Amino acid sequence: MAADRDRFSTATRLRALGTQAAERVYRAQNRRMRAPRRSRLTGRAALLVLVLCSLVVALAYPMRQYVSQRAEIDEQRRLVEELRGRVEDRRDQKARWQDPAYVERMIREHLLYVRPGETGYTLPDGTADTADRTADGASRSRRTTAPADRAWYRHLWDGVDAADAAGPAGRRP
Repeated sequence: MAADRDRFSTATRLRALGTQAAERVYRAQNRRMRAPRRSRLTGRAALLVLVLCSLVVALAYPMRQYVSQRAEIDEQRRLVEELRGRVEDRRDQKARWQDPAYVERMIREHLLYVRPGETGYTLPDGTADTADRTADGASRSRRTTAPADRAWYRHLWDGVDAADAAGPAGRRP
């Protein structure tokens, strides 16, 4: 019965109430302290987000430079291919000009030269009708109407006439 008496004594009841009150206060304080921690953004997550943002900002400019330089490299490669094609054309043209038959043909077309024993005719209306007669009497005829096929001396005299018409110091009268 002594144990029953201690159980119902005032001091025992006060101790039990004090312990229960202390536990309630402790739980309430823990709840208040946990409330701000319930946000999903912890300190580690915030640090991780900060590091990722700084990496994006740090890498944005170099990536932009990389992309622009790649575009410039592609443009330069395109130009190199174009220039290689032009070089190849020039080589072909140089090879043609090494051929004496091609040179003779160009001289005959552009300068209206004829071989000895041949007779060339130039019509005054600007059209050229060149009849080449060889020594054995065979004839070849060519008719062109392009102004570039005019004789070189016609271009020369037209330039002299235009300069003479302009008068002194290039002024027209």
